[in-house]
Amino acid sequence: MEFNNLHEVLRTLYDEMMPLSADMAAVAKSLAGLGALFYVALKVWQALSSAEPIDVYPLLRPFALGLCIMFFPTMVLGTLNAVLSPVVKGTHSILENQVLDLNALQQQKDQLEREAMLRNPETAYLVSDEEFDKKLDELGWSPSDLVTMSGMYMEREMYGVKKEIRDGFREFLEILFQAAALVIDTIRTFFLIVLSILGPIAFAISVWDGFQSTLTQWLTRYISVYLWLPVADLFSAMLSKIQSLILQKDIESLSDPNFIPDSSNTVYIIFMIIGIIGYFTIPTVTGWIIQAGGAGNFMRNVNQTTTKTGNIVGAGTGAVAGNIGGRLMK
Repeated sequence: MEFNNLHEVLRTLYDEMMPLSADMAAVAKSLAGLGALFYVALKVWQALSSAEPIDVYPLLRPFALGLCIMFFPTMVLGTLNAVLSPVVKGTHSILENQVLDLNALQQQKDQLEREAMLRNPETAYLVSDEEFDKKLDELGWSPSDLVTMSGMYMEREMYGVKKEIRDGFREFLEILFQAAALVIDTIRTFFLIVLSILGPIAFAISVWDGFQSTLTQWLTRYISVYLWLPVADLFSAMLSKIQSLILQKDIESLSDPNFIPDSSNTVYIIFMIIGIIGYFTIPTVTGWIIQAGGAGNFMRNVNQTTTKTGNIVGAGTGAVAGNIGGRLMK
């Protein structure tokens, strides 16, 4: 199963579990009703004891919350999701456009890199079987030719092994990159399900005098967690754009007949590592958009782990990044 299908499974899981919030409405209605009784009684008693007229407008708050609890899946969750879903769709379309451009540029670069190696007689036999056979036919059976022939076989074999190792490491980093995105999406789905199912209880508690902030906290937490996915898509789109710019520079260089390609793909590997680390900063970035608590020690631990990992990786890749940055500035 592909990673995109796993993300779709999480969307389906949320849609199927969201109606469970209606089951909590029965418990929440009794809790909210008791809270409304005490709330209204307290306000009326305060007005009567102070010989002041009763202000009816604040007394409507428990009844409004009661309506929200009764129709929680449609009135509350439906409204929030309808308002926030265009943001998710918009950022996802941005990501898809960037990924399509990146794939097209990567194919163009691979083709130009192969053509550049074919233009060089010293490297053409490494990527082409025809050139390799042609070079073997030009050799004789003298001792020096046999030594040259053995060296060609060894160089071709070493090139193949090196390419397989490089491609394997690149594929491993791509798996880690997709896994980091899946971890964030799984945690996001779990938080949204918990907030959705227990939302009626939060609304019922907010009816009680002194717990009004519960409603605000629930709303901010739900919106903040919901925005994790758009922020993740924007982060992925940014990385794809950076890689596209790098590929464009490589394509310009490969267009020069005298350019000798470097197939190390160091820049790509560095940005994959940056992406893996950066995914775990998404909850922090989302907290800048809308202030919300509740992720608790979990996200603090994630951020601390990310910082330590970033220090370790940065120590190993700093020199390489500096060299590449110098080359790009030229």
